[in-house]
Amino acid sequence: MKAIITLIFILFIGFAAQAQDAKVVTKIATIEMGIVTDTNEEVKETTTEVARLYKRSNSRVKKALSFTTKRNKAKLA
Repeated sequence: MKAIITLIFILFIGFAAQAQDAKVVTKIATIEMGIVTDTNEEVKETTTEVARLYKRSNSRVKKALSFTTKRNKAKLA
């Protein structure tokens, strides 16, 4: 009984999905923009980049960078 009800429910959902009207067309308005060729080099910003130094040998970054698999190891003949 449960299988029959499940089958009828799946068929009902399938027919309902096919009955939807899929002929909706949306038009998109396009905007045309020009290219700016003015290069102004008067303003120069100095940026200071900071790199982190991990002092512990078991940090997450070092573990991720030293990732190896079993196939990377050399085989003995």
